[in-house]
Amino acid sequence: MNSHTFDLCGTTCTALPTGALWLPDHDTLCVSDLHLGKSDRIARRSGVMLPPYEVQETLQKLETDITATKPKTVICLGDSFDDLDAAQSITDDMQNWLRTMQAGRKWIWIEGNHDPGPVDLGGTHRHDITLGTLTFRHIATGQKGEVSGHYHPKYMVAGRSRPAFLYDKCHLILPAYGAYTGGLSAHAPDLRKLFDAHPMAILTGTKAIPVPVTKTRPPPRRPGRFG
Repeated sequence: MNSHTFDLCGTTCTALPTGALWLPDHDTLCVSDLHLGKSDRIARRSGVMLPPYEVQETLQKLETDITATKPKTVICLGDSFDDLDAAQSITDDMQNWLRTMQAGRKWIWIEGNHDPGPVDLGGTHRHDITLGTLTFRHIATGQKGEVSGHYHPKYMVAGRSRPAFLYDKCHLILPAYGAYTGGLSAHAPDLRKLFDAHPMAILTGTKAIPVPVTKTRPPPRRPGRFG
């Protein structure tokens, strides 16, 4: 299998290679930091024009994960939109695509720092939500059993930095799911202080790969003779 399953506070969690989290006991799919409409926000604020395809690419990935898992509930864990104006800029076709994915299931928009208010795109807007032993919110507070996003964690292996889940026995931070998102190293102080001495990373990509997080940032790979 390409996914990786682990236990968090007694709840079975499966990290998908896309960066989505599947909770089979709750029939719930969770994604974080879609940042839909980022190209629109950048154009409005800086005049820099990026290819406006990130909404389509992100929704295509989400539709694929929904088709594979068939969740009863979808949790979007904050910063689903790059700002509230970006939520209004999404084309009618993209809005209809989103509503098609919402049909027949519970859809929860968790409040993020980029999208603090409700959006008129279906679903329910919440600050946080608790399912069994786990509480879902955008920014970690250190609470036991917390699932959060916000930091866009990445981890470097063999000279390549990849979006990654970070977790220990009591906490989990999801990678950014959106197409136009950067990331923060797992070794950054703001991230390390949220975990115990032995956190794990789950690399995303073609396969979800668990690796222990080293205590120090690995040195960059030196180029070869012809590098």
